[in-house]
Amino acid sequence: MGSAILFEVREPSETLRYVSESVMREVVGDRTVDEVITIGRQEIETEALTKMQALSTKYAMGISIDQVQLKNINPPLPVQESFNEVNQAQQEKEKLINEARRDYNKVIPLAEGEKDQRIREADGYRLKRINEAEGDVARFSALLAEYSKAPEVTRRRIYIETLQDVMPGIRSKIIIDEQAHSILPLLNLDTQKAKQP
Repeated sequence: MGSAILFEVREPSETLRYVSESVMREVVGDRTVDEVITIGRQEIETEALTKMQALSTKYAMGISIDQVQLKNINPPLPVQESFNEVNQAQQEKEKLINEARRDYNKVIPLAEGEKDQRIREADGYRLKRINEAEGDVARFSALLAEYSKAPEVTRRRIYIETLQDVMPGIRSKIIIDEQAHSILPLLNLDTQKAKQP
């Protein structure tokens, strides 16, 4: 028999065991298995210590609890296999996430570079078109000024320059006198050209 009169509890060590089991069930029950086994250990120890100290004082057990330490934490045997499967699935998930991040880090900078290159190309094309349009406007303005001074001469010059551009691309060239009433009297320039030495 223990000293029940002094501490108001018959079996202080037995009571402490019940109190600690009760507190640990409460504290651990509020957390996931991952938290208990990995990141939440320190937090569990602190919370359990606070609750056990409070209960020890409340029941006047005459025991001072200074530290709670979680040691070998293993899931119960009936769920060990399931826990291992969950653990493997978690590792597989993290592996896939890391692979996806790696692929993302490969693809996104490349796409960003291509995007920047396309933007630069589009900007260059825009400037080129603007310069070409401004050049066309300047040429047209100069031509208009010449036309205003001498319309007939300018018109004839434009006609001749246009023929110089168009004629080399035409394979068959036939010149007909505008006074002719039929198509028979014609001059085939290609044939004449071929006969020349």
